Amino acid sequence: MFKKSNILIRNKRATFDYEILDKYLAGIQLYGTEIKSIRDGKASLADTYCTFINNELWVRNMHIATYFFGTYNNHDVRRDRKLLLTKRELNKLIRGTKETGNTIIPTKMFINDKGLAKLEIGLGKGKKTYDKRQSLKEKEDKRSIDRAMRA
Repeated sequence: MFKKSNILIRNKRATFDYEILDKYLAGIQLYGTEIKSIRDGKASLADTYCTFINNELWVRNMHIATYFFGTYNNHDVRRDRKLLLTKRELNKLIRGTKETGNTIIPTKMFINDKGLAKLEIGLGKGKKTYDKRQSLKEKEDKRSIDRAMRA
């Protein structure tokens, strides 16, 4: 019915700034032409975060550009969007965020097989500066090993 989509929008800073402890897959409540903009790849997860409002999870500061070909542009580009999760997953996230230093970060957004926009969120703990340096060192070591293997 729907063809396999390769739209993938990543939050590259998420894995650099946070250690992801647990991952969840959430639907996003979208309005109007927002889904068309996502299908065009005109979305960004930079500086996004999730918060609870009245026991519902909302993603804040996510940028979805206005749809260029529409006869009307009917959405605000940085509005708060509700995330759709089960009650059990919401309760786990509430308990997880009550621990000191834990936060909920969107890691990637994609279109699934059925044509629906999905957001992968992670319960993360903030990294210290020395942890970030260690991550960069490991990444560079892996890159040099891969180069040596190819040569």
